[in-house]
Amino acid sequence: MKHPNEYSQLITLTLAGNRDAYGELYEATIRDVYQTVHFLVRETSDVDDIVQEIYIQVHRSLEQFDVNRPFKPWLMGVVMRQIHAYRRKRWTHLRMVKKVEQTDLMLEHDFTSDVVDRLSNRRLLASVDRLPFKLKQVIILHYLNEYSQEESAAILGIPLGTVKSRIHAALQKLRQKSDNHTLFKGKVEDLHEFQ
Repeated sequence: MKHPNEYSQLITLTLAGNRDAYGELYEATIRDVYQTVHFLVRETSDVDDIVQEIYIQVHRSLEQFDVNRPFKPWLMGVVMRQIHAYRRKRWTHLRMVKKVEQTDLMLEHDFTSDVVDRLSNRRLLASVDRLPFKLKQVIILHYLNEYSQEESAAILGIPLGTVKSRIHAALQKLRQKSDNHTLFKGKVEDLHEFQ
């Protein structure tokens, strides 16, 4: 993980026209961005396009970034806005297709092995995937990307209380599955959020 000052230096060099600096910024952040998009977007064929759009938007918006603030939460905000735009566009498209064809669309489930390894449990991953998007979003930011609740609120542009209530609601839903009690280990128990 890069030190925040290194991001500032890379941003300054990028804004000055240094392509190598933007390449370094990309390399330093692509793994987290890709995993987050891959986990929140069901259509795996669209993941690469969304990630590309994210980095195009980052490059366009970099001049507006305040270098006195942390870069990674700002970047995750761009990620979440692009995913939201994609989902809105996808939803509109699906409604049109459904009206025309009057058929149900089957969506494939496919997750990177990195995400599965990070959560280290396929049943837990499947349970998280079944959560409503707003709940899944805070779980991914807080537990997969290890952002604090405050950082998650800033990334999503919602109040801290909303993040806390969504985490609580998500954990409640996950607890409802009796076999999930044995699934949770590590960070959740350490924070006493699950007991």
